Amino acid sequence: MSKKEQIIGKLKENGCRITKQRLMLIDIILENDCSSCKEIFYKASKADEKIGVATVYRMINALEEIGAISRKNMYKVECSEECPPECGCVIELDDDTTYHLSPGKWNTVVREGLKRCGYLKDQKVAKIQVQAKE
Repeated sequence: MSKKEQIIGKLKENGCRITKQRLMLIDIILENDCSSCKEIFYKASKADEKIGVATVYRMINALEEIGAISRKNMYKVECSEECPPECGCVIELDDDTTYHLSPGKWNTVVREGLKRCGYLKDQKVAKIQVQAKE
């Protein structure tokens, strides 16, 4: 079962109607790295100019209620127990903080790091190869 199907199932269990606008918002959140409701609204309004800011906020609240997203996680869908460990990578910091990154998020982290260090302009990361120490 995909993340989208899991989210839709949980929303239905909570009595939420699944409208075209709600499906679109779920897709936007799953496919993008949105850091605010305004950013989600901006992307949604490009696809449907009739969508309102209140609709976005209500959807964010509904997704937070079912545990699909966390505001501290910047509106990204959190990985569930069904998420296979081979997806993405695990980063451990020296203070024992652990981050589990999906392949898409891992790509975003590397891309943003390359941009900030001046290595990346308008190119896209085509491949990342991690080399183990010998």
